[in-house]
Amino acid sequence: MARVTGPQTGGVRHAETFVEVADGYRLWVEMTGDPERPALLLVMGANASGLTWPDELVELLARDHFVVRYDHRDTGRSTHAFHERPYPIRALAGDAIAVLDALRIARAHVVGMSMGGTLVQLLLLDHADRLMSATIFGSALIGGAAPGPGISDDDLPGPDPRLLALWAELGQERDPEAELRWRVEHWRVLNGDVLPFAAEEFADLERRIAAHSGTWRSSAAHALADQSGMERGAELANVSVPTLVIDAPEDPVTPPPHAARLARAIPGAALVTVPGLGHALPHAVVPSLAATITTHTGGRP
Repeated sequence: MARVTGPQTGGVRHAETFVEVADGYRLWVEMTGDPERPALLLVMGANASGLTWPDELVELLARDHFVVRYDHRDTGRSTHAFHERPYPIRALAGDAIAVLDALRIARAHVVGMSMGGTLVQLLLLDHADRLMSATIFGSALIGGAAPGPGISDDDLPGPDPRLLALWAELGQERDPEAELRWRVEHWRVLNGDVLPFAAEEFADLERRIAAHSGTWRSSAAHALADQSGMERGAELANVSVPTLVIDAPEDPVTPPPHAARLARAIPGAALVTVPGLGHALPHAVVPSLAATITTHTGGRP
């Protein structure tokens, strides 16, 4: 049973709390906006703090929603205990529901990026009654799906080799200065090759995340976690929750046509392209991304 510790929202525009979930883990949670507005839960990718969602994006979405972002287990201010209490990746989907339970949110719009998009697919299968809508981007279709018309699995490219080289170094011990350089280079590749890369923008982000986390040590927990139990793609054919798949044309992790393949696996899913979007969220794409999400959730376009 999840429960909240710390101050409650009480109508305050910004608030933070901690939610206790399974296995002795405690998650940092931030709420922004009016609690009377429809809730919108942001689910970030692997090994990434909730602060990776840009503040500007949160503020734009909060014009129409009560926005909730949080740190996954083993990220940010949440409990770091993977090596003592390992868990499968699918447990992180349960954490998302535990956050909603603890905040007494019956239903929410849910937005997932990268691994967060994988978790949203699991939520569509196991907790559809808690979702008003789903938005997924930067994510591949979970395994086990039936062959897609017009796009075979052989047509789906893998990650950019530059990323594979960087990921081989994930979790290595580095001093703070070297760690910052590694993270900025990682963002440079994730950004894609179309939009200009603002190195200082991402350096500032990583400094904030390090201050928030209290450490420069990178977590590799989600890369080590058990990936089983997610070969359920065929079940997505039964989904009825309104779903948006955002195509990120410059994504070096799940390049096109991954988004189209995912959208075709979910009945009625919309596919919308955000020009220039890669696997990072620079200032340049935030307004169009916010507008695309908000149009789908029924807020202002």
